[in-house]
Amino acid sequence: MAAIGVHFGYTCACVAVFKDGRADVVANDAGDRVTPAVVAYRDTEQIVGIAAKQGRIRNATNTVVKVKQILGRCYDDPDAQAHREESKCIVVNKSDLLRYEIDTGETTKYVSPEDVAKLIFHKMKGKLQKMNGFFRLKSLIPNFLLDHSHVLVYKLGGTSLSVTVLEVNSGMYRVLATQTDHRTGGESFTHELAQHLAAEFKKTFKQDVTGNPRAMLKLMNSADVAKHTLSTLGSANCFVDSLYDGMDFECNVSRARFELICSSLFNKSIQPIKGLLEQVNLSTSGINKVVLCGGSARIPKLQQMIRDLFPDVELLNSIPPDEVIPVGAAMQAGILVGKDSLALGEDSITVDCCASDITAKEVDDSGAEVFTVLFPSGTPLPARCQHTLQGPGSLSSVSLELYQARRPIAQIVLRDLEPKEELHDIVTVLTMKRDGSLHVTCTEQSSGRSEAITIETTAAAS
Repeated sequence: MAAIGVHFGYTCACVAVFKDGRADVVANDAGDRVTPAVVAYRDTEQIVGIAAKQGRIRNATNTVVKVKQILGRCYDDPDAQAHREESKCIVVNKSDLLRYEIDTGETTKYVSPEDVAKLIFHKMKGKLQKMNGFFRLKSLIPNFLLDHSHVLVYKLGGTSLSVTVLEVNSGMYRVLATQTDHRTGGESFTHELAQHLAAEFKKTFKQDVTGNPRAMLKLMNSADVAKHTLSTLGSANCFVDSLYDGMDFECNVSRARFELICSSLFNKSIQPIKGLLEQVNLSTSGINKVVLCGGSARIPKLQQMIRDLFPDVELLNSIPPDEVIPVGAAMQAGILVGKDSLALGEDSITVDCCASDITAKEVDDSGAEVFTVLFPSGTPLPARCQHTLQGPGSLSSVSLELYQARRPIAQIVLRDLEPKEELHDIVTVLTMKRDGSLHVTCTEQSSGRSEAITIETTAAAS
């Protein structure tokens, strides 16, 4: 019996097979080990993967990207709203359900996000059936199979960065802390490189294309290819046919130039590591292993910066970072397949866990809203965490807003605070029981003023 593991991300998808004691990534029909999660609609056909991605320039309004962002979400969801604003393919409300509006020429049809995702899975399933027959999808969770006490998982994908510290004890994995930034990812690097190419074009041809969406999409495609090339080679040639007003554009970019262009973004990508270690009271020497995953973690400069941060720690990157999740999922699936014949309770443990992320909404220095994960999805219960919320000293009241799966579940307000020059430090202690109930206490440090609330309806899963 074989099993498969799948990673379905915002920008790409990858599948691995576990059979005869080993896990291997399966290439798609084009020979690529990673498939862009892009679907294009043309008349009566649907195109999935690299061909759909490359065809976006001529078919942007009928091409769906980042469908995972709105899977299972309602129309009013903040993530759905962000997706609607960004998507070139129109997203409409049909009975409070999200639908993509596809113009086939003669008629307009409405496609659900689930149907888009099915096409991506179908493409990978078809390849698996051709190569290995029928496989059972047993698990979609990553498994890192490590024997050390503390592990840092650094995941840098196409649209987000997440850093997680795990405690490993007798085969059990416990998430000590995690932090996710949905504004930093591989697309940020691509955008910076595309802006550089636009500046080079302006320098040569005295034409500014930054306000031309079609030209910038061409540069984004070229920058994306160059970015991937620079992970293995010292330079990349960018060529765009008829970029603007019939003018072709060619530019060579060295790895050193790319690293200089993205230096501030690279520094931003590393910053969450130190903050997360401080949160769990660990030094860099307290980490035993670092796991890299996500396609953007392939970038040599980022890997070197992480090595410099953990000079005495083994960096696990023998598996390509964009293949780690499906390979781990395939291994876990293989373990579960091998236990199918066991009776429940014979060699298994049922653990209650948090069904979805519990987050706090805060505002960063720029005024942008930031969601800080307090209990990540899958946290074993019961669980307890402490978080410090800061507010301007001039305020007489400070509120904490809690969300589950980006939906508001509670608001706690500390009122009648004494104004002061320094910031208000609000220490928040959250305790989540096995039944999913959540008890929250907020205390202002200097005055000792406190408020507490119990939420009975947060979801737990086994």
